[in-house]
Amino acid sequence: MCRLMVSTFLLMNARLGIDYTPVYLERFFRNLLLGEQWDLRNRYLHIQTTEEWKEQPRLDAPSSTGQVQDKLGTSTGKVFNQFDTDNHNIQQLVIAIGEQQMSVKEMMEALSLKGRDNFLKVYLNPAIEEQFVRLLYPNSPRHPRQKYLLTVKGLALYNKISNK
Repeated sequence: MCRLMVSTFLLMNARLGIDYTPVYLERFFRNLLLGEQWDLRNRYLHIQTTEEWKEQPRLDAPSSTGQVQDKLGTSTGKVFNQFDTDNHNIQQLVIAIGEQQMSVKEMMEALSLKGRDNFLKVYLNPAIEEQFVRLLYPNSPRHPRQKYLLTVKGLALYNKISNK
């Protein structure tokens, strides 16, 4: 029964001009399992491909023009260190908090800052969003004794910075 369904599907597609080829799927799995670098984009999924479209460029082959092949900034295979940040303000805040709990006022004093709105916008909120800092009372952000402390991710960054 299953073979009959598959052959019927292939026959119907042949009548419609849809060519069954597993090339794209094979290249996807070769990238996934073998670490090859086939360029897989939607433009290579053609129903009736011409000869020039049947050969897809390989990303690991050097370019003859010397240009960068990937102009859209897609993945380069580099693994980003999720316990690090290039935001200097977050790094300063992590160093200021260290292994203690601090209020907003205490953090601002440690960083020698005076503008609360600017401190929240530039330092504290990005650090909370990137999960380097957490609230002591997360269910009530306006708690009268609210303090902030480093998360595990923040402590990892703190240890990395302090050991330099």
